Amino acid sequence: MNSIHSMCIAPMMECTDRHFRYFLRLITSHAFLYTEMVTTGALLHGDSMRFLAHDPVEYPLGLQLGGSDPQEMASCAQMAAQAGFNEVNINAGCPSDRVQSGRFGACLMAEPERVADCVSSMCESSNVPVTVKTRIGIDDQDIHDALNTFVDQVSRAGCRTFIIHARKAWLKGLNPKQNRDVPPLNYARVLRLKQDFPHLEIILNGGILSMQQAIDLSAGIDGVMIGREAYSNPFILHEVDRLFYSGEKKYYLTPHEVIDQYLPYVERQLSAGVRLSSITRHLMGLFSGMPGAKAWRRHLSEQANRPNADVGVIEHAAQLVNSERLTAKTLTQSPVNGQRTAQAAWL
Repeated sequence: MNSIHSMCIAPMMECTDRHFRYFLRLITSHAFLYTEMVTTGALLHGDSMRFLAHDPVEYPLGLQLGGSDPQEMASCAQMAAQAGFNEVNINAGCPSDRVQSGRFGACLMAEPERVADCVSSMCESSNVPVTVKTRIGIDDQDIHDALNTFVDQVSRAGCRTFIIHARKAWLKGLNPKQNRDVPPLNYARVLRLKQDFPHLEIILNGGILSMQQAIDLSAGIDGVMIGREAYSNPFILHEVDRLFYSGEKKYYLTPHEVIDQYLPYVERQLSAGVRLSSITRHLMGLFSGMPGAKAWRRHLSEQANRPNADVGVIEHAAQLVNSERLTAKTLTQSPVNGQRTAQAAWL
């Protein structure tokens, strides 16, 4: 694959904040990262720097934007460009009631003209690329006609990249969590969309749990996006650079080495007044599936909220799995089942 979007990490509320994104950059240098969704109102009328703040090490990085007013979206696109983001992604896929009341998210699939107007205004206001993340349909929409109509109209306005969650969204009757699991996945529909629009970049999202699955699904499209699995098991991404970016080989940090390199960042954030628990909550899954993972999680959970908690909490938690430290300097993720292979030797 040659696309910058060959592997993307989904925007996830209360997950993909700047602390988690910096952490992920120690595992993969090239995967495309996204912020949590930010509303136009928060940027235009709130503390914009709180939402726009990021470290250049996070690039490539996209700002996911929630809104539906073309002028407000254009103003926010300008802010994103000035802040240095590589992309602005329009949220046209979130099914929550709160998002619907703001007239954005998945309900925008019923208003392709409005989304097209937003894209057009955003493209005119700045040179930052505008992309759209959406579903294959909502409610009783025909997933063939409605999706093609949506993509056709929005692409004509200037959007060249569409991230498609391969499920319908049910705006009534299912909550956001159920909308991530209950509607059946339809990967074939996303592949067909690429065939219908070969000149567009189509990224597939939804239900990806392993690197082998990601590799298999990437055939015939331009990239894949992983969501919850990347958060609950972030080390699954450690071979992304080699597998998805021109076969590039790199030195793979072990989980303990990731922690060692992350500690200076944690110290800087603590000095700036950030609570340790705001950072350690993103680290819980680092040792997922490995001996000692439970002790690691338990210590962070019990100690990070204590007054004056510092990096020593993380160091001690890592020592609890020290007897199972990885001895291999290069780890290999098995593409068959996502588990560590014998090359990840345990002491």
